[in-house]
Amino acid sequence: MAKHFAVAGGGWAGFAAAVELARSGHQVTVFEAARSLGGRARRVAFDGRELDNGQHIMLGAYSESLRIMRAVGVDLRSAVLTLPLQMRYPPGGGGMDFLAPRLPAPLHVGIALLRAKGLAREDKMALARFTTTARWMDWRLNNDCSVAELLERFDQTPRLVALMWRPLCLAALNTPPERASAQVFLAVLRDSLGARRAASDMLVPRADLSALFPDAAAAWLQGKGNTVHLGAKVTSIGSEAGGWTVEASGAAVGGDWTGKFDGVVLATSPTATAALLASAHRAGASEAVNPSEFAELASQLAAFEPEPITTCYLQYAPDTRLAIPFYALIDDPATQRWGQFVFDRGQLDAKHAGLFAVVISASSDAASLPQEELAAAIAAQLAADLARPELGNPAWSRVITEKRATYACTPALKRPANETPAKGLILAGDYTAGEYPATLEMAVRSGVQAAHLLAKAKP
Repeated sequence: MAKHFAVAGGGWAGFAAAVELARSGHQVTVFEAARSLGGRARRVAFDGRELDNGQHIMLGAYSESLRIMRAVGVDLRSAVLTLPLQMRYPPGGGGMDFLAPRLPAPLHVGIALLRAKGLAREDKMALARFTTTARWMDWRLNNDCSVAELLERFDQTPRLVALMWRPLCLAALNTPPERASAQVFLAVLRDSLGARRAASDMLVPRADLSALFPDAAAAWLQGKGNTVHLGAKVTSIGSEAGGWTVEASGAAVGGDWTGKFDGVVLATSPTATAALLASAHRAGASEAVNPSEFAELASQLAAFEPEPITTCYLQYAPDTRLAIPFYALIDDPATQRWGQFVFDRGQLDAKHAGLFAVVISASSDAASLPQEELAAAIAAQLAADLARPELGNPAWSRVITEKRATYACTPALKRPANETPAKGLILAGDYTAGEYPATLEMAVRSGVQAAHLLAKAKP
């Protein structure tokens, strides 16, 4: 029997849940407090330019994200640029050049390692030893530890750590290796380096992050008779016989609004979710459960430590290009070298000709600087690394910091399940229990799982 569900939150997790519920034959209403869709991965506008609030790379291993994007009509061939696994630094800058050929796994990694420039024999032997041992361990640890401890245990060389493992850890987990979970890092490596060759492909979005999935999902849902409210914040939830009440406010719902649903997916941030769970508890939603269970869930949500990501956009003359779509950069905050990756947006979207995006993961220290100072330091870093003095003087710059881009993915971090103590109330988000860190794929997987749990729940 078809039911009517509410989804609070119009990010990747929320729309994954909404699409899956609609595909199961149910009616869905999505509430998004902001004026744009995407949550912490969205389109923003500055000075007449439409940009992303953070430059992303997806992986071929993101099977659920790719599946659900196809389901709502996204043409992946035009939406993303597919590149082989690589870690390439600017020539002459003291880095390395690691590029995997399009051959079956694990041959592609082996040949890339043999051909890699900038790595000594001991570095290559260390990488081979790491991947071989990790496969033998089935990419699992009996006891979690930090990525730094894992690398030391596997006798990884300082140069390989600096040029390969540290930047990969920062990009995937947005947490420094000294604090990052080794088990989660291994799970990412298992599904990329340790899987079929296509799983290790690097997918760089051509479309902005709102258009890449949330906008398409909203249009698909509305085309099937479902409702999407922008600028409508869910303020409280409560249970009553046979269902749930949702209170929302905003112009999209005519001010203050109340509706009844068969179930609710909370796909908001951990902080916002904790507040809504508190409102549900006060409303009597947990009468059939032990109140301590809600208290334990609230404490889990409060334990998440936010980690920022900063993206610095630099606009140059339209004919300014990199030799390849993106480079890794050697960062060294002590010498004002903040950039970790630089992307040539013009090679992804013709409208962005001459626009470079420089990413800084786990960017607390960088984000504390004045924006003009940080942009100038990054421009100087590009000019030096690429041996192109003109890059030191961009025509325009903008620094965007998403302060709560992810959470610190620390060892043995306890993450809540999708199910809550209250029947018909489900969580969705990249912070819920799963093998992956706070990525788009984890958000989508959580949303899909939330939909399956809600759709099969008995009244």
